[in-house]
Amino acid sequence: QRQVVESGGGLVQAGGSLRLSCQASGLYFDTSGVGWFRRAAGKEREGVACINLNDDITYYGDTVTGRFTISRDYAKNTLYLDMNNLKPEDTALYYCAAHQNRYISGQWCLMGQGYTYWGQGTQVTVSS
Repeated sequence: QRQVVESGGGLVQAGGSLRLSCQASGLYFDTSGVGWFRRAAGKEREGVACINLNDDITYYGDTVTGRFTISRDYAKNTLYLDMNNLKPEDTALYYCAAHQNRYISGQWCLMGQGYTYWGQGTQVTVSS
């Protein structure tokens, strides 16, 4: 069985912080490209942050750069998204995803194409 499961979402005041976690089973983040995506109500999916296969280069969407940090803990096979200075416009369902596509490179990982495994999402709501 291969799956990723998100946790850590919740309600937070503007300016606050949250850490989202993504636990993988049956696949390994140390041999995968990984990403965080979000979908706000009535809007299209947006790439939040990603790391390409077999490196530690990180990419961020323009709206979260400087506020969010993506990281991996290989020992725990867990992906994290640290979210700081949250804004109401960050309110969305957040998904983690993974792939083993070596042809995804650079900021293309933010587009969400080629990811094989997607979680169900965890809701983040930021109040004003």
